[in-house]
Amino acid sequence: MAHTIDTEVFQAFSTYATIVILKMMLMAPLTAYFRITRKAFANFEDTMGKTTEEKKKTVRVNEDVERVRRCHQNDLENIIPFVVIGLLYALTGPDLSIALLHFRLFVGSRFVHTVAYVMVLPQPSRALSWMVGMVITFSMAYRVLTTVLLL
Repeated sequence: MAHTIDTEVFQAFSTYATIVILKMMLMAPLTAYFRITRKAFANFEDTMGKTTEEKKKTVRVNEDVERVRRCHQNDLENIIPFVVIGLLYALTGPDLSIALLHFRLFVGSRFVHTVAYVMVLPQPSRALSWMVGMVITFSMAYRVLTTVLLL
């Protein structure tokens, strides 16, 4: 049984994948913002215009900066698999309404995850939002594998 690409599903995937990738990309400027406002730089050369003593004090680890960096790392670990598996999923010819549910829930979960991480919301807010995204990605992977294995 051959599947054709559903243009609406592919357009929806492209839209939501782009949104979540842009969200992930914005974590780098957010990290820079936290580095500057917390005066916590990673490298000696990033401390322009300071004396050697001032530079030594500002090349340090800061918990707020590290929190944003961990959130960004978590995005990399979850958004890249979503994009790859989501593309394969879109190629299986899923129903548009089910595909939209997958895409929207994933993107929503990543935004909630970021807010919970950066704003230090109490658990299980961050864990639940991560789980939603993971379940969505596994659900799409299941569809891909069962579609391919049944061919």
